[in-house]
Amino acid sequence: MNVELITRDDLERFKRELLEEIRKHSPHPRRQEHEPKAWLKSYEVRKLLGISAGTLQNLRVNGTLPYKKVGGLMYYKYVDIQRLMEGGEDGK
Repeated sequence: MNVELITRDDLERFKRELLEEIRKHSPHPRRQEHEPKAWLKSYEVRKLLGISAGTLQNLRVNGTLPYKKVGGLMYYKYVDIQRLMEGGEDGK
């Protein structure tokens, strides 16, 4: 009976190698943390602003936050979200 012990260092090395391989074969290049996406989905906007789905809907309905609907999904420009955060609720 041949028994091999796997150490924590072995697992850490395997994790690094596996992540490296996944990144190499990923169809999308990794974004830098300081490089936000140009368009965000509703859930990303809610998370970024810390608001509920209802509040986001109110921002859409009253024209405070412009959006584009593609299929069944709504997308928001990152620059519009930044403007909203910097200028208060009126977005100006």
